[in-house]
Amino acid sequence: MKNKYVDFISDQHFLECVANLHKAYTKAKNNLTKRNFYSNKVDTIKLTFDSKFNEIDEESLIKGEILRQIDKSINNSIGTFHEQILGGIKGFEVGKLSGFDIKANDDTLFADIKNKHNTMNSSSAEALFQKLARYADTYKKAKCYWVQILAKNSFCNLWHGEINGKEYSHSRVYKISGDQFYALLSGQEDAFFQLYKKLPLAVNDYLKSIENSSAITENSALEEINEEIKKTQRTVLNQITFENYSFYLGFDKL
Repeated sequence: MKNKYVDFISDQHFLECVANLHKAYTKAKNNLTKRNFYSNKVDTIKLTFDSKFNEIDEESLIKGEILRQIDKSINNSIGTFHEQILGGIKGFEVGKLSGFDIKANDDTLFADIKNKHNTMNSSSAEALFQKLARYADTYKKAKCYWVQILAKNSFCNLWHGEINGKEYSHSRVYKISGDQFYALLSGQEDAFFQLYKKLPLAVNDYLKSIENSSAITENSALEEINEEIKKTQRTVLNQITFENYSFYLGFDKL
């Protein structure tokens, strides 16, 4: 029987990956209380400029900032989604905190997956090259890959060059774009395109399947801030500034 979504993994596995990512979104939303929202200090100077220069009302601005914080916590989960999808392809498995993200069952492939091409500094890149080179040296038939799901181009090249002033190269360590890695593992050139095309359908099917489940309480940060405003009569921005910087000279007068 033909799959409903993509050809290279089962429909059930696809929906399980979507469900896992939905749980990550739900957790990120639920975790954003006022306390968590303030944990990294809100830059209310920048928010003032954003409000005035971009002509955004303060409440909409804070909602946007809350969504930005949620988005930061979701980015790692997007990488995990790709790991889980790829780990469902026959002959491959997810690393599960083993030092790699994806490996071939016969140890002929190891990969580290990054969602975007620019998520590493030079020290992280150096450490990753050294790790992949160790796998290649340990498993003599293995090819090892730094996978960039969202890359600037479509490519699969040997990874060589200068990192932190040192020359690095290995005959079986590669850099590869997301589309080519999906093609490599699945044997289907358009595998990544299949995923993109069928993702909305799979997400809609999943959401329909949980429609009748209990309602999810989303982030409470703005609700908590608004409760304080009722008492203090401050603006949203002044309330956030006071709660973040009341110990700064003069800020207790807000």
